[in-house]
Amino acid sequence: MIVEEGHEIGNHAYTHPNMKNLSRERIREEIVQTNEIIEETVGVKPKWFAPPSGSYRQEVVDVAHELGQYTILWTVDTIDWRRPEPTGMAHRVIAKAGNGSLILMHPTSSTEAGLAMMIEGLQNKGLKLSTVGETLSENRIQ
Repeated sequence: MIVEEGHEIGNHAYTHPNMKNLSRERIREEIVQTNEIIEETVGVKPKWFAPPSGSYRQEVVDVAHELGQYTILWTVDTIDWRRPEPTGMAHRVIAKAGNGSLILMHPTSSTEAGLAMMIEGLQNKGLKLSTVGETLSENRIQ
């Protein structure tokens, strides 16, 4: 359903490790194993790799690139894993977001409760919500 609705599918590693501390072989295993499961499940090979906790080193980026993936990080963090009060979280995200921002969020109750506020606030700020691919594309700049 996620793919059918036009959402992009990314890779976030198989066991959510600290990628910075892994050997090259383990980095590759984490990315490949996740790619295989995603491809088997939804028929899509992820283009994007987001290292868990934003922890990486150049070798992580290099391995992802060898596997045909771009490494991405966020520019605005909801910090929703701490279960913040939704309205405050939404206001903070809206204040920090700008053109080209990538917002990190997780499926938490705080995010669920604050999502409509974030979307409305970002749109009222003149920002357009889009996929990672659209946001990072040269074609988005007119």
